[in-house]
Amino acid sequence: MCGITGFIDSSRNLTQADLLSLSTRMADALIHRGPDDGGAWADMESGIGLGQRRLSIVDLSPEGHQPMVSAAGRFVLVFNGEIYNFGKLRKELENLGQQFRGHSDTEVLLAAISQWGIEAAVKRCVGMFGFALWDRQEKVLSLGRDRAGEKPLYYGWMGKTFLFGSELKALQVHPAWQGTIDRNALALFMRHNCTPAPYSIYQGIYKLPPGNILALSLSQLAGQTLPQPKPYWSAREVAEAEQQKNFGGTTDEALAELESLLRDAVGGQMVADVPLGAFLSGGIDSSLIVALMQAQTSTPVKTFTIGFHEAGYNEAEFAKAVAHHLGTDHTELYVTSAEARAVIPRLPKLYDEPFADASQIPTFLVSQLARQHVTVSLSGDAGDELFGGYNRYFWARNIWNKFGWVPRGIRKAAAAGITTVSPAHWNSAFQGLSSIIPENLKYNVPGDKLHKLAEVLTVEHPEAIYRSLISSWKNPAELVLHSQEWPTALTDKNQWATLPEFEQRMMYLDFITYLPDDILVKVDRAAMGVSLETRVPFLDHRVIEFAWRLPLAMKIHAGKGKWLLRQLLYKYVPRELIERPKTGFGVPLEKWLRGELREWAEDLIAEDRLRREGFFNVALVRTRWHEHLSGQRNWQYYLWPVLMFQAWLAEQKVSTK
Repeated sequence: MCGITGFIDSSRNLTQADLLSLSTRMADALIHRGPDDGGAWADMESGIGLGQRRLSIVDLSPEGHQPMVSAAGRFVLVFNGEIYNFGKLRKELENLGQQFRGHSDTEVLLAAISQWGIEAAVKRCVGMFGFALWDRQEKVLSLGRDRAGEKPLYYGWMGKTFLFGSELKALQVHPAWQGTIDRNALALFMRHNCTPAPYSIYQGIYKLPPGNILALSLSQLAGQTLPQPKPYWSAREVAEAEQQKNFGGTTDEALAELESLLRDAVGGQMVADVPLGAFLSGGIDSSLIVALMQAQTSTPVKTFTIGFHEAGYNEAEFAKAVAHHLGTDHTELYVTSAEARAVIPRLPKLYDEPFADASQIPTFLVSQLARQHVTVSLSGDAGDELFGGYNRYFWARNIWNKFGWVPRGIRKAAAAGITTVSPAHWNSAFQGLSSIIPENLKYNVPGDKLHKLAEVLTVEHPEAIYRSLISSWKNPAELVLHSQEWPTALTDKNQWATLPEFEQRMMYLDFITYLPDDILVKVDRAAMGVSLETRVPFLDHRVIEFAWRLPLAMKIHAGKGKWLLRQLLYKYVPRELIERPKTGFGVPLEKWLRGELREWAEDLIAEDRLRREGFFNVALVRTRWHEHLSGQRNWQYYLWPVLMFQAWLAEQKVSTK
């Protein structure tokens, strides 16, 4: 695991020493991603500089040093990530005459590219990665990213300089950097709590989409143009093709294949020359990963959990019970609200871009805990997206089944009727009728629930319900001044997969948006911020392909998601330790914003400050804030992205055009 960066100065005015010095300084901005080693390489004739920081995981010797030059001298590579099947590839390459100095996966990837070419080599790799490859013969720079988007890679032109890197920190070191905020991307952030690929918060800087390679030739360098990335693996094609294959076996056969694939994925990701462990929440996904780890080693697996004292936010007891049953070497740390809140000032620097998934706070804390004991930690992420675990899959289907048949005009009229009454008045009405309302219809804030229902009653198709459910701000252009959201996979129907069931289409959209843009970013930045490598066995592409082959009934069954995962987990962990309502990995933001964080928040969204900076509809933000403080509404999900942007902005040197 590493941090990579580099640039090409198309004017070619820099000396060799300048190129090396600048590459080194850019790489050093990523030292948290690679504290063990660093290196730079440059070619004055082409104006290119490459830099890398290394977190040594496999081959701790100097033979794993980067940038790495291929045996024949043609290719120069900087690589971030892991190739889990590098041992198998190495044997195949040795049989073809390739020779090796060390035993790193980076050297194997270089040899594979030399033997088969870039795309063919990458398709053979099982792993997570971001890389930059300079072809000295053809004068072409190629950037590549893994299939699911576990590892980040930014790129773009700044004047006459092409910049790229694992994080924006590295790009910002270059003297050509000009950070102008993209208001359209900011509007997307307000909807999604993150900035969806291919956009970044800055004009002219992009994220390489997962499963893509971008090749920049000498002619494109001269013209300062950006070629379109080309996919070598398509989540859409996989989902559609595997669904067509339609797994026709029995439940027992599906369980056997799933267990075989996951055991292989977990076993491959347990290979490391440094201490290794796993995050354990006690939920289905992390418990299954840990169970499969423990089944493949005689040494107790090191597991880590963060606990909270607040009821409703603590899963540590569940994790402890699972760890005890499996016999892991378990470490848990209970943190106070004050300790959790102390992380917040660190978030803007950790994430580079504004990021507002509040579970970033406990994710950082558990990463920090794990890093005290291990260098690599496996994670249970992606089980929800692949096997139907999110509650919204049930809510969206239920809402559409109940109301979708009603003519849209009538639904619009009903929504208008609901919203003419304020949430506070609805709350009062329900409180007055509490003695006759059934228990299953009693909510803390029924007015909020009714207004949320009104938001989705007017939609034209079920996918619009999904978009509403995953949106923080429903109309970000109303909030962000002079903005219009860029098109995304959620708004461009041409990017939607043709799948038979609504739930499958939601899972697909989550897989290509929420997973890479939110979940994987959250984990990568939190973990790499403390120099911890994370690995995600569910994202082995063979597991992904198998998951799409399964019928929906093996994922969502009898009103529960992740049905097949549950059946497999029951082979290792008793059902009673697992079966409980799904909870998120969150923090009590609603309470904090009215209490301990109130002064911090008030400073960030003070009326004069908002007007001076000029990004937001001041009246809209201030109204939401006052309603939240008064207890009339719970606006935490609307306020948090605004606050995270404001906190991020305070750390930046950017243009506000």
